[in-house]
Amino acid sequence: MEIEQAPGEPRRDELAYRLKQQKLLAEFGRLTLQAADLPALFAGATELCARGLEAPYCKVLEYRAPQNDLLMRGGWGWGPGEVGVATLGADLESPAGYAFHTGEAVLSNHLTDETRFRTPKLLADYGVRRAVNVLVDRGGHHQRSFGVLEVDSPDPGDFDASDVDFLSGCARVLGAAIERVETDRHLKEALETQAMLTREMNHRVKNSLGVVGGLLRVNANVVSDPKAKAALVDAEARIMTIARVHDHLWKGASVTEVDLSTFLDDLCSQLGFATAGLEIQCRADPVVVSADKAIPVGLIVNELVTNAVKYAYEEGEPGVIEVALWQKGERAMLRVRDGGRGLPESFDLEASRKSFGMRVILSLVRQLDAELTVESVPRGASFLLAFDPVTAS
Repeated sequence: MEIEQAPGEPRRDELAYRLKQQKLLAEFGRLTLQAADLPALFAGATELCARGLEAPYCKVLEYRAPQNDLLMRGGWGWGPGEVGVATLGADLESPAGYAFHTGEAVLSNHLTDETRFRTPKLLADYGVRRAVNVLVDRGGHHQRSFGVLEVDSPDPGDFDASDVDFLSGCARVLGAAIERVETDRHLKEALETQAMLTREMNHRVKNSLGVVGGLLRVNANVVSDPKAKAALVDAEARIMTIARVHDHLWKGASVTEVDLSTFLDDLCSQLGFATAGLEIQCRADPVVVSADKAIPVGLIVNELVTNAVKYAYEEGEPGVIEVALWQKGERAMLRVRDGGRGLPESFDLEASRKSFGMRVILSLVRQLDAELTVESVPRGASFLLAFDPVTAS
């Protein structure tokens, strides 16, 4: 990795800065799931990367062999008319060109004093002082690189090696997402049925999310701060819950529906590996939901079970967490209950927004257009979710 870096002032809150990057990396994974075309993917990706490095500019550059240049295919912060038009040199004297041809990240905190490379005119026009360039590799069956992901800033200060790691992680996920989107386009032209296309898409999304989950797991293993480690573990759990839904879609008989009973059995089994002696019981009747309902339902169960594991019982105390699913008329009913210490007397769902987990749950409940209530039980806490299994047409 080519790095020219002078010592600068330490960040005011390094831990918060790194945790924000990890949350944005998780959001990046969701973006790859939702983006249906390359312009939308590039727009979202460049915004998230700029936010992650606290910089005003970011761009995705695609290599064009006939012109031997790098075309700005997506950007954040640039003026009108730059995206789709602006180009940078792809030779080794260009920072972006060097990153593309060598595969090495290029970090320069002092472009005006740079002796290794020339400063591209675009960067000079915008007063850019420092930049990070990393390779975007599509992988897949193409076995060729797409281009470069670059973050630029005119502000004083330093990017550092951890910033390069964050941007490199984003570039790896972006490359897989580009491959997925491009593959989807070719499949739409070649495959005879929408089912075959969607299965392939979900398989690729699952793999992309697995990459993000792996990156979070690696970071959790090297972080010493307990709060930071817990935040990374929680983020990985949320991403892998989404990946399990796509695994069911890919392997199931239908690519538009999910049987929640088999999915919840699998999810509770996975959650049970980290319960430290607590037992997670799942009693789920066959309830088929549309694919767009399965992800928020899975995330709600993940959050409620995780909260029960953390707070329902004293450390080392044995206990049971029950997950139940059944159909009541046209509605699906989902209950998560424990027999622990119970909720505080002052607990109120709508007033519990200080908890990040509860904010996630309430956001997902609204997404489902569902109803979440706290049931009165003799001991412990019980949450009941009621929702329509099929999305209204």
